Amino acid sequence: MNNRRAILKAAAVMALAPGVTLIAARAAARAPGEPASAANRWGLLIDTTKCGADCTACVSACKTEMGLTSHGRPLSDPQYIRKVDVADPETGMRHSLPVMCQHCAKPACVDVCPTGASMKRADGIVLVDRHRCIGCRYCMMACPYKARSFTHQDETGQKPYLPRGKGTVEACTLCAHRIDAGRQPACVEACAAHGGGAMLFGDLNDPSSPIARRVATQATSRIRADLGLEPAVRYQGI
Repeated sequence: MNNRRAILKAAAVMALAPGVTLIAARAAARAPGEPASAANRWGLLIDTTKCGADCTACVSACKTEMGLTSHGRPLSDPQYIRKVDVADPETGMRHSLPVMCQHCAKPACVDVCPTGASMKRADGIVLVDRHRCIGCRYCMMACPYKARSFTHQDETGQKPYLPRGKGTVEACTLCAHRIDAGRQPACVEACAAHGGGAMLFGDLNDPSSPIARRVATQATSRIRADLGLEPAVRYQGI
C-alpha cells in the first residue's frame, strides 16, 4: 500500500517530459455477464503536440456521453475530464493537455476508501460504486490528479449506464460501457473527429496493439510517476 501521507501532500502537484500520429484502436466486445479480464489493461496515450489549447472536443463529448449538466457552479459542477495548461519554467514552452482519472494500477483512491466503493476492475478500470459510497471524499483528497468530483445536488436525465446520486463521488470511467461493447471512449472518438487526433486508446497488455507498440518504442511520460501508482494514461510531448 502506498504511503497515504505522501500521496496527500503531493495531491495538487503535477510533473512533466517527450512526439506522433496516433491511430484509433477498438476493444473486443464482452458478452453480457462476462467479467472483465486481467488479460487486458486498457489505457490512453495522448500526444500533447496535437492537442490545441483552444480545443475542448474531448471535454464536450464526455459531458454529453455521461449526461453531465452544469448547475451554474463552475467550481463544483461535475467534470470527468478537464484541459490543463503546463509550461516549462526554463524554456517557456507551453502545452495543453486533457487530464482525467488516470486509472492507476495501484490507485490511491481505492486504498483509502473505507467502504470499498472505490474499486478497480480486473482490466484496470477504476470505478465508484454509488450504492456503497458514503460521500466521505477521502478518495478525492488522496487522488494526486484532482480527477474526482462530488455530486452536490439531485441529478436528472441520467444515463442508464451511469447511475449518479447526490452525496456521492464520481469520476471518469474510461467509458467502461463503451469498452465493454467493443467501442472507444467518447473522448477518443471526439478527438479524432473534431480535434487534433491526439488520443490513442488500446490494450497496454497486448504487445501487438498500436498503443503498446508506441509505449515500447517511443518516449512517454506519466503524471506524478514518482508516486508509483502506475497510471494507465501516458503523455507524449511534455
